[in-house]
Parts: sequence; C-alpha cells; structure tokens
Amino acid sequence: MGHRPGITATFRNFLLGNSNKQFLVFLFFLLLSGAFWLFNALNDTYEVEVSVPVRLVKVPRNVVVTADPTDTVKVTVRDSGFALLPYLYGHRFGTLTIDFSIYANRETETGYMPLADMQKQLLARMMSSSKLTSIKPTALGFSFNYGLSKSVPVRVAGTIRPAKSYSLSMVKFSPDRITIYASKRLLDSISYISTEALNITNFSDTVSRTITLKKIHGVKCVPAKVHMTLYPDILTEESFDIPIKAINMPQGKVLRTFPSHMKVHFVVGAKLFRSVRPEQFSVTVDYNELMAHPSDKCTPTVSAYPHNVSSVKIENTQVDYLIEQQ
Repeated sequence: MGHRPGITATFRNFLLGNSNKQFLVFLFFLLLSGAFWLFNALNDTYEVEVSVPVRLVKVPRNVVVTADPTDTVKVTVRDSGFALLPYLYGHRFGTLTIDFSIYANRETETGYMPLADMQKQLLARMMSSSKLTSIKPTALGFSFNYGLSKSVPVRVAGTIRPAKSYSLSMVKFSPDRITIYASKRLLDSISYISTEALNITNFSDTVSRTITLKKIHGVKCVPAKVHMTLYPDILTEESFDIPIKAINMPQGKVLRTFPSHMKVHFVVGAKLFRSVRPEQFSVTVDYNELMAHPSDKCTPTVSAYPHNVSSVKIENTQVDYLIEQQ
C-alpha cells in the first residue's frame, strides 16, 4: 500500500507549481495596486453626512416635556478620506446634548438651542483638519409644562370598512381615555385625541391592533399608544310596523290614513338589532305638503330612525287619507 502525501505537502506542491507561481505573482501585484489606489483615494477630499443623536438633559423632576427636540441632526463634514473614517465608523461626535437649564424659557414654556451653540459643541469634537459645512436642522426646539394636564377620549381616524354584508358594530379602545400634557391654550382647544390615520378594510372577523395616537406639536400623550379592537357584525334586513303620524296639523283637524301603520324595512347588524326599538322610528305625513300638492293619496316619509341602521325604506310609497274636523 503506497504512502499518500499529506495536506501540507499537497499545498506546498500546488504553490511551487510554475503556473501557480505566476498566478500568485499576479495576485500580489493586484493587491498592491489596489492598496495604492485605496491609499490615494483616501487622501482625496470628500464631504460626508453624519447622523448625530440629540438628547435633552438636566430636565427637572417637576417638568413634563410636551414636545421633544428632533432625535438626530444631520452634520456634513469635509476632510480627507482617512480623516473622515472616525466620523463615519468611530462615533466621534458622540451625542449632541441640550441643557434644559440653559435653553428653557420658563415664561413661554418653550426652549431652543441655536445654530451657533450647536456648531460650538460639534466643532469641539472635530479634528483640526475637518471643516463643518452644514447642520440640519438649524435649531433644536422643545416645549414643556409643569404638569398641567387633562383626560380626553380616544377616537378612530381614517378608513374602517368591514367586508361586504358586514357592518362595524363597535370600536373599543384600551384605555379609552388618555392623559394629555400641554399648555393651557392647547388643553382648552382639545376635546379628544385621534388615532393615526388608519386604513383597515374588508374584514369579517374581530381585528385587534396596537395603534399610535396622532401627534400634535406641543402635546404629550400618556400613553402614546392604545390597544384597539374592531367588532364586525353581519348585516341582516329587518322591519317594524310604525304608526303614521301627522305633523303641522291645524288645531281642530285630524288626519287619518289607511292603513294607519307602515312597514319600515332597514338593514342592521345582527348583534345591534337587539338594541333597536320601534320607538326610534318615525313615519310622518306633512299637512303643509298635502295642502301644497292636493291629491287623493298622501306620501308618508321616514323622518327619524336610529343612526346604526341603513337602507331605510317604507313598504308602500302612498296611502289613502282622510282629514276630519273635530
């Protein structure tokens, strides 16, 4: 049985092969030229945009920040490629801090850090060869109060449309009321907080989601998110016999219709139907209309019905009537 060469010997023989030597020489010079190109490229001057995080510091315990400053600023720096590497990958700028005790105006309950102060803080962290060419935004603002708040309900905003043959029987929020912190002027103007604009359509089963509340500048919502549940209900057609009533009748006269009741058809969610009552419907005949358009028959109309029903219509469009003198 012959002796098989080891892995090391096989690799050495591969490297010492004539054609392989030529490949290794080519690979060496390729890497060398790449290194020279990279060195020259990094010596050129470039501009890069760096995202610098922002943080509001030294906020007193009795203060509620109702509008935070933007969480990052975009800083553009010009320098050689080598010098820019620490800005891009070394977090050289760190965090831009806004000292509440310096920039807060307690009378207006607002504050802002101007561009000059932003530049001063950033320049102190830059290398001497680097040039700061731009900062966006050019100022950092915030607002606050000293705990002034109120409780308001949550309302849904956007498009909520169940599948065909279904209706939305209920929208439930948890919590259904939240606490908002703002200036007195804003608190007085807000009676509810809406959700972010939603687009939930074509659903036939219960939908549960955690929803972000709409942001209002200068207002802090606690909590900032709520749990929303949508309850769809299959639609059903129902009807009630509703008495016909006369309106605008002169004193001493009575209107009698034949028949005296009218069947009113409507569409409602199956679960909601249990809360619908005949007393919520009203079918009327207007005496003034009868006098303005005399006819052998009158046309009753559905003048009132519950807000949670749809497609309301009466069975007969016209009925016989008689006006009697009392």
